[in-house]
Amino acid sequence: MEEIRTAFAAAFKLIVTLDHNLFEIVGLSLYVTLTAVLIACLIGLPLGALLAVGRFPGRHLVVVFINSLMGLPPVVVGLVVYLMLSSAGPFGVLQLLYTPTAMIIAQALLVTPIIAALSRQIIEALHGEYDEMLRSMHAGRMATLSTLIWDARYSLVTAALAGLGRAFAEVGAVMIVGGNINHVTRVMTTAIALETSKGELALALGLGIILVGLSIMINTALMSLRSEMERMAYA
Repeated sequence: MEEIRTAFAAAFKLIVTLDHNLFEIVGLSLYVTLTAVLIACLIGLPLGALLAVGRFPGRHLVVVFINSLMGLPPVVVGLVVYLMLSSAGPFGVLQLLYTPTAMIIAQALLVTPIIAALSRQIIEALHGEYDEMLRSMHAGRMATLSTLIWDARYSLVTAALAGLGRAFAEVGAVMIVGGNINHVTRVMTTAIALETSKGELALALGLGIILVGLSIMINTALMSLRSEMERMAYA
């Protein structure tokens, strides 16, 4: 028990003193995750909107496929990205394996289906409510999409935050394509796994505390947005 108390005290000391090694890992984690989620939003939000409003052959199959990808095992994504970026793969010439870029690609592939599926559900529900009005106004496809996306902006932010929470918790895919290299590709989740296996609990606990804090912040933002949406709905 004394060892655990000592580890917690050391962890808080690392946080309070802004330990360089700890915050280097946190900084890289934020960079990789936020970049991946931004890319996922740029792809997933328009894709979800298109699937919500568009009607084309095979649409149902695409929707089922996107929904299925929401539960895709991270290690499978990591393996696929590894094969694509390895020296024997089609993109091996770019030499991206074991770099933050490879980790961003893996996380973006994991998060994009989540954002696309959630945004499709949100916009599809709103489209059903606005469809008759938009038809009466003779709104074109682009006008319809822009109107729906704007009116659903708060709900779409919740979809993005859900993707952000998923990305922060990821360890399998980034471990495979990033390699957990110190000062290069070591992020919070992989560092926690490594430091715990080494018995270095102080750094692992410090990173764990920050990771939990970020998770709480994301969930608080989600709850605040939902409350704001409910308030606006009844206003």
